[in-house]
Formats: sequence, structure tokens, C-alpha cells
Amino acid sequence: MNEVFSSPFFGITLSILTFEIGIWLEKKTKLAIANPLLIAVVLCIAVLELFHIPLASFDEGGSVISVFLGPATAVLALSIYTQLSRLKKYFLPVLAGTVVGSLVSVGSAYLLSRWFGLDQVLTDSLLVKSVSTPFALAISPNIGGIPAVTVAAVVLTGILGAVWAPLMLKLFRVRDPVVAGVAIGTSSHAVGTSKAITLGEVEGAMSGIALAMAGLITVLISLFLAHPGR
Repeated sequence: MNEVFSSPFFGITLSILTFEIGIWLEKKTKLAIANPLLIAVVLCIAVLELFHIPLASFDEGGSVISVFLGPATAVLALSIYTQLSRLKKYFLPVLAGTVVGSLVSVGSAYLLSRWFGLDQVLTDSLLVKSVSTPFALAISPNIGGIPAVTVAAVVLTGILGAVWAPLMLKLFRVRDPVVAGVAIGTSSHAVGTSKAITLGEVEGAMSGIALAMAGLITVLISLFLAHPGR
């Protein structure tokens, strides 16, 4: 049995099956909380705990799936291309929105970390929680953070954004698809963008643009946060 669990196919199969269960539950319940990624994460953790499977065994296949993170993000360029004319029209508002959103994200993470009494290393690890994983992994070590903690924060932020985005848009009566897309992409990166795509083509395209711009802006912000000698 250990040979089965240590095979890369175990992690891949478990990830796909749990995500498919998440998609089925989302379609059946129509609930925002029934996010496929959130359900997949919970089910994977439950299986690993129930059968006492080491995380390293699961990661043999999970790391293979992670390879597709970059290409999956790049695919968003297709929806962006179809909205080039709209981007040209709203370029300055989109740029302003992503700049403000990125500053608020980093600033709020810092203030909340200080409020809860987190040490400097954990604070640095959480500062880049709202950008996509490739950006976060590149920034975190340079500002003194722990990459593993950063990835966990990024995943949690993305899931929360995907779950709560539709409710927040209704609560604040956001009806403009450009505004909705920029808000989702800036605050909850690629996972949120996957939800934005389901809301509409414009929302998905603007969210894809915003996540890329927010990543670049956060890289620039990180230059002022870097700790010399680290």
C-alpha cells in the first residue's frame, strides 16, 4: 500500500477526483462556499489524515500538478487578447485600481500582522498574499519571508476571494464588469480570476490583466521592503 501512496499517480488522481467532487457539489448546491478548490483542499487533507499518508507522498504527484501553474496562468492571455480594445479604453483606471489595491493589500497585511503580534518573519511571509504564486515565491525570500508560509497565505487568499467575490459584488452593488474584474484579480490573483471567468468574459479578462499588473506592482513595492543581507 505504501508503494501506491508514494506513486506520483496517487497525488494526481486524488487531486483530480476531489476537484471533480467540488465541481459537482458547486453545480448541485449553487452555493458560493462550495468552491471546487476549497472542497478539493479539505477532502485531500481529510484523506491524508484518515489514512495517515505522509504529505511527502502526496506531493510526489502534487508537485507534477504545480508544474502546470505557469502555463495555466499564461492561458489567461487569450481572454485578455479578446478585450484589448476595452483595456486601451480603461488603461489608466485599471492601472490606478491595481496600484491602490496592491498598496492596500500589502498595507493591510502589515497592520494586521502587527495587531495580532506576529513576528517579523511571519509578517514578511504574509505581505505578498494577494499575488499569484510565481510572483509570491520570487518575492518572499527577498523580503525575509518563509516561502512555504507565503504559499499557504496565497492559496487561502485566493480561495477566500473566489468564495466571497460574488457576495461582495452584490453587497457593494458593483455592476460594471471592468470594476468587478479588476477588484477580483488584484485581491485574489489566479484563483479569484477563475471565479471571475464564470461571471463573464469581461470580468475574466480584466481580472487576468489585474493579477499580472498587481504582481508587477508588488514586485516594485517589495524593493522597498527587502532586508539587506538576506
